[in-house]
Amino acid sequence: MTLLSIQYPWSKLERGQGFFVPCLDVDAVREDGLKKALLIRMLDARGATCIRNGFTGVWFCRPPPRRV
Repeated sequence: MTLLSIQYPWSKLERGQGFFVPCLDVDAVREDGLKKALLIRMLDARGATCIRNGFTGVWFCRPPPRRV
């Protein structure tokens, strides 16, 4: 299976924010999205499979800053 060219908005994402990518093959999209995050050196990226508004997909996010 080839993935469509999904535009992941990693460069616009600040800590504590996230975005949802609806898809059927969640494992492939999650792996692809996290690879794209590593390419721009975003090491704190997370991806979780979820259902949002009735659509299956992957929720990508950056965790909020930790309080010390």
